[in-house]
Amino acid sequence: MLPFLTQMSFEEAANDYVDLTKKIVKGIDNLSRLREEDIEVGVSAKEIVYKEDKVILYHFKPQVEQPFSVPLLMVYALVNRPFMVDLQEGRSLVANLLKLGLDVYLIDWGYPSRGDRWLTLDDYLNGYVNNCVDFIRKKHSLDKINLLGICQGGTFSLCYSSLYPEKVKNLITMVAPIDFQMKDCLLNMRGGCTLGKEAIDVDLMVEALGNIPGDYLNLEFLMLKPMQLGYQKYLDFPEIMDSEDKLLNFMRMEKWIFDSPDQCGEAYRQFMKDFYQENKLIKGEVKIGDRTVNLSNISMPILNLYAEKDHLVPPESSLALGKYISSKDYTVKSFPVGHIGMYVSGKVQRDLPPTIADWLTARG
Repeated sequence: MLPFLTQMSFEEAANDYVDLTKKIVKGIDNLSRLREEDIEVGVSAKEIVYKEDKVILYHFKPQVEQPFSVPLLMVYALVNRPFMVDLQEGRSLVANLLKLGLDVYLIDWGYPSRGDRWLTLDDYLNGYVNNCVDFIRKKHSLDKINLLGICQGGTFSLCYSSLYPEKVKNLITMVAPIDFQMKDCLLNMRGGCTLGKEAIDVDLMVEALGNIPGDYLNLEFLMLKPMQLGYQKYLDFPEIMDSEDKLLNFMRMEKWIFDSPDQCGEAYRQFMKDFYQENKLIKGEVKIGDRTVNLSNISMPILNLYAEKDHLVPPESSLALGKYISSKDYTVKSFPVGHIGMYVSGKVQRDLPPTIADWLTARG
């Protein structure tokens, strides 16, 4: 008999097998009782205050009697649904900001259909974002509001603030890519499932597909870390499925990950080519409609938030912002998590909302 196959090791293996079986049996029971409404996300009360085409502007119900006088508009990415910022009790950036007295709005881009194939970044920024900003300005009788742009939405918010600096009082960017050709960015590596010119012919993709399927984008992101994102979490699933709370947390995350809208063909074409492939944002060469985005136009106070272990937007990509803006009030804050950890980490949700609230409070 091999030395490691001792009586004790057999007993341990048997006990482990029994424990795992019990967890699986309990997990199956938990799964059988789960309903769709149990996995619903978005815990904060809100109302629709503006609609245009597929786009919806939500206003969250304030949680204090006298919220901040200058409201905060959250601009999320096009790739996933924005409910990640309001995922569940205890892990909701929105809920925590509301408790601290902020007056919060959120843009929901909706689900583009075949008829939206020709929407451009001009439509999104000079159209939808600008119309939402103007709605809030008018409602609150303000010249300027605060912006919080997340991931791709942070890039959009920078472009918007460059084009309309007179409408933005304070700007917050969160895990936002600025320099799109950093050497450590997995999305830019040449070969495999990448976004580089050598790997993907974006024009051919758009001409062939029209809108870019959300399932394709999901696969692209998952393949950046295939073991961790594609296999390991499911291998670990039996260890959590006997806990109803952990099971619900897992299912909410899965729902968010795989609820990916299609991308409007023309907007996708421009974003991939101008930003990822040509890196035009830092060169001052991005054109939105007939106007050019120049980051040096951004002189309002900026808070730049990034994740130290981000595999999608490396810290160097976000930190590059400081080299191109003209703002004299520029603050950088990092958190020791990955890209998703900025939304779901308990420690981040303890520290991030006060960081945002205190920074805005200090700036009126």
